[in-house]
Amino acid sequence: MHAYGAVSEARSSIGRYLSFYNSRRPHSSLAARTPDQSYFDNMPVKVAA
Repeated sequence: MHAYGAVSEARSSIGRYLSFYNSRRPHSSLAARTPDQSYFDNMPVKVAA
C-alpha cells in the first residue's frame, strides 16, 4: 500500500507501474514474454486489397 499526496501523483505512479508490468516485465505464464508482446504479436495482419 502507498499513501499518495494527490490524485495526480497516484495516477502517474500507477500508470508507470502498469506500463512496466505490460511492456517490460516478462511473465512465466507467457513463456517469458510480456503481455504486450503476447497480445500484439497475435493480432491479425491487415493486407491491402
